[in-house]
Amino acid sequence: MRAEDLQTPTLLIHLDRVRDNLAAMARALGGDLDRWRVHVKTCKVPEVLALLLRAGVARFKCATTREAAVLCATAAAAAPGRRIDVLLAMAQHGANLERFHSLAAAERQHAFGMLSEDPDHAAALAARGLGVFVDLDPGYRRTGIPLAERDRIDAVLDAAAGALRGLHCYEGHLQGGPPAERAAAAHAIYAELAALARAVRLRGELVTSGTPTFLDALGYPGFRGLLHTVSPGTVVYWDARSDRLGIDGFRCAVEVQARVIARPTDAAFTLDAGSKAIDAAAGDPCAELRGPWPAVACRPSEEHLPMRATFGPAPPLGTLLRLVPRHVCPTVNLHDEAVLLDGGAVVGLVPVRARGHETAPGVALAALRQETAGR
Repeated sequence: MRAEDLQTPTLLIHLDRVRDNLAAMARALGGDLDRWRVHVKTCKVPEVLALLLRAGVARFKCATTREAAVLCATAAAAAPGRRIDVLLAMAQHGANLERFHSLAAAERQHAFGMLSEDPDHAAALAARGLGVFVDLDPGYRRTGIPLAERDRIDAVLDAAAGALRGLHCYEGHLQGGPPAERAAAAHAIYAELAALARAVRLRGELVTSGTPTFLDALGYPGFRGLLHTVSPGTVVYWDARSDRLGIDGFRCAVEVQARVIARPTDAAFTLDAGSKAIDAAAGDPCAELRGPWPAVACRPSEEHLPMRATFGPAPPLGTLLRLVPRHVCPTVNLHDEAVLLDGGAVVGLVPVRARGHETAPGVALAALRQETAGR
């Protein structure tokens, strides 16, 4: 099998580059993989999760119950007997909470926790035997309790009681600007966060930082003496946006292979990889073209990605090209299958098992078993 012989758009994952990125992350951590709580929303493919597990990673962060279920299944196969720590980084309620609880009950060898910003919710987690991580807002205004609101924080801490596992603070709004400015803004947050952790006499874990600021967090002296972890996931695959952060040592390990299907003018052409193949929510250009044809991506529609040649003519009809997504995590989520490459050679065609969301896991499993038996 050759990647060039497959239908497009094609999700390509370069395992050799993933291994290089894991090595770069290990160097950044000073070899201490326990300081890395990897976000599964990026990886999504069991074969890549297996690389993390075999490297010694034991702390993980998930956004969906499907990601958590796939992670546990992969751990059983790739690292039997290994205890992993699973944090659901969404304060789930209703059927989602019950599904996570049932998964934890079925996988008692592992540790399970969830974010919470509400006393009643924290008490409900504790009653189900789930760990509680208090969700703190450093100014992102997405989830969590603002750092200055000590009364609300104390109320959740009290409700969690013995189920308290730690504090969680995601400074995801710090993405742009020069590295020095980003670091200064991050350090101001860390100073407030470290003071809070010491004021509440935190004995658990302090979780911070996605890809843009993880190095700033690892180097912050105020976290010494605390059980501090960072939680970047994009570092596993990297992407075009990460390339602009000024962080060295990582390689773009995911590409989308697409084909030229139209050539409206000598300088304009269109690829068959629109917003259903490459995430368009992170802004324009949604991807960068790598290879011998200099061009810029324009705004995509569902199945089409218009391109504008920046030097010379557009490539001929039928030409295969490779794109690096601006934001890799949702791009991986868009694909049912991934092509695994190692040293440029195809070594597997695998399902992206952790994509999407669960709706009724028990019903779906029963239907699958019935369908399988019918065959």
